[in-house]
Amino acid sequence: MSAPPRWNMLVGGAYEADGLAGIEVENPANGDIVATVPAGGAAEVDAAVRAASAAQPAWGALPARERAMVLERFAALLRERLPEFIDAEVAQIGRPVREMRAQLARLPEWYEYFAAVARTHEGRVHPFGGDYLNYTRSHPLGVVGLITPWNHPMLILTKKLAPALAAGNAAVVKPSELAPVTPLMMGALLHQAGLPEGVYNVVTGYGAEAGRALAEHPGLAKIDVTGGTQTGRHIGAAAGRNLAYFAAELGGKASVLVFDDVDIDRAVSGALFASFIAAGQTCVQGARLLVHEKIYDEVLERLAERTRALRLGDPADPRTQIGPLVSAAQLQRVIDYVAIGRAEGAVVAAGGERPGGELAAGHYHQPTVFAGVRPGMRIEQEEIFGPVACVMPFRDEAHAVALANATDFGLAGSVWTRDAARAHRVARQLQMGIVWINDHHRIDPSSPWGGCKDSGVGKENGIAAYESYTRTQSVVANLSDEPFDWFADDSTQKRYS
Repeated sequence: MSAPPRWNMLVGGAYEADGLAGIEVENPANGDIVATVPAGGAAEVDAAVRAASAAQPAWGALPARERAMVLERFAALLRERLPEFIDAEVAQIGRPVREMRAQLARLPEWYEYFAAVARTHEGRVHPFGGDYLNYTRSHPLGVVGLITPWNHPMLILTKKLAPALAAGNAAVVKPSELAPVTPLMMGALLHQAGLPEGVYNVVTGYGAEAGRALAEHPGLAKIDVTGGTQTGRHIGAAAGRNLAYFAAELGGKASVLVFDDVDIDRAVSGALFASFIAAGQTCVQGARLLVHEKIYDEVLERLAERTRALRLGDPADPRTQIGPLVSAAQLQRVIDYVAIGRAEGAVVAAGGERPGGELAAGHYHQPTVFAGVRPGMRIEQEEIFGPVACVMPFRDEAHAVALANATDFGLAGSVWTRDAARAHRVARQLQMGIVWINDHHRIDPSSPWGGCKDSGVGKENGIAAYESYTRTQSVVANLSDEPFDWFADDSTQKRYS
């Protein structure tokens, strides 16, 4: 067998990273090493920030339509080369190929959307009053740091990178050490599309070294992170010390609220998707299934039956529905939480074990459904980030809302009902940044994405995301020809503000 490819970091267009230790990227389905990347640290981060700082002024000074053209070309190239990226994503994180084909096929839309935003974004004229004209203009922030996770390596990077580049910024990316390959692959394609060298930089390494160095670097105008809540707190504190802008999409414990007027098969299909897509490794996983007590038993029975029928297997096989966890550590976390749930008195209605046979070599765990879950149990409060769902009954609408809001997280949730008034009434009361009605985990480049409480601050997607990568300048012009002398000794009333 040939040795796995060794990738270099991307700093100012090229970087050999001689002398640095390597990080092995493992295929979680079988333990094979699919690539190695350099373990960068503070020196490499500093070099990347300097390269970005040198490249950004020219990129930011381009007319918006010219930046838009680069993003449009990149979108077209990415669409042509999707099979290569899909294969790389499947190999490095173990997501089933059927998922990655669906997810990555949409990524070009983000670059096309933000190209359109850049072309059409307008300044504003404000009602300043008097003989004054007040207008605002947007300018790029400068150099931004993007820290991205392993569960959606390209999607989450794209949600940050597309608006950042469209607005005229340069970026330094620190991808997860578990999934660095596709962010590196994107560099060559961006350059081919016409992005100047140094505008997109990727430093690979561990979070404690490269991630920390990027978060604390004084040369950043903004730091945008997706990750765990505690990591987000530390990065936010570092950004605050540097007076840098900060955005974070952090943990979640999404609730799926199922009322008794639903089509049960449709609701169970929705809950199955919400709970087990990506083997539960998403921030918006439907980890808490709240079901009206009248249909609780029936929903639980059908959900458990559907869960037991899910096909675990090789993620490269299009028939596979559930792939492995991303790493041995993530698998152990799931195993530990299943044990915690049992110790707390919850009942395993489906799953709960590791599969054997040919899957034993990978980081697989059966999709697991817990019944008999009481509010306050760790398995229904803490983010597991794996294929574990808790089913709990509620009495009425008020009880459902109270249960849904009774977590420290506030990223997302869904409401399942045929009653349109109830759907919107409940959505309005949920302390969540995203609420789906009769659906779950849907996304669009135009739709703002982000949470509240311990789930983070700021928004991805939409015009709000574009503007969050800009600095607003307010220009106030005096249109009057009348002389003004504040200190003149006359009887006129003068305007001070």
